[in-house]
Amino acid sequence: MILISAMSAAAQVRELQGETIKMTVTIETIDRATRTITVKDDKGLYETIYLPPEIRRFDELKVGDKITAGYSQTLVVRVKKPGEPAVDVLTAGAGPGTGARPSAAAATQRTVTVTITALDPAAQSATVTGPNGFAYSRRVADKNIFAQLKVGDRLDMTWTDALMVSVDTPTN
Repeated sequence: MILISAMSAAAQVRELQGETIKMTVTIETIDRATRTITVKDDKGLYETIYLPPEIRRFDELKVGDKITAGYSQTLVVRVKKPGEPAVDVLTAGAGPGTGARPSAAAATQRTVTVTITALDPAAQSATVTGPNGFAYSRRVADKNIFAQLKVGDRLDMTWTDALMVSVDTPTN
């Protein structure tokens, strides 16, 4: 459920409820030349993942290792003042973890200026459009905030995605 910030001067920035997903997968294959691993989840689905050089302990990985990954996403929305310039910024970073087993963390953050292009009162949702025709629709949970929105309002939306990965300690 997504909320959009109130229009009052006191509430121009709002962090929206994020989502965190945690899963454990098993390494099925390792291709050391291309730095890729193929993992299988508990439903039997396979995924091939490239591990960048920032993951320094790649050579310690073994077929059969269990990897726990946590993914989280947050969204911050800020109402723009009239005449304020548009932004479109992407930053990313990755680094090795610490501890006895291989681990790493990576994050990306993108801030873009978007314009409200549609409001759906029946669904209480707002659709915004940004750079390159990017479109994003979400339900606005707060009725009072939804009532203040207008087609044409400009917002800065900042998405932050974070991934934390660690190889579990064997239980044999």
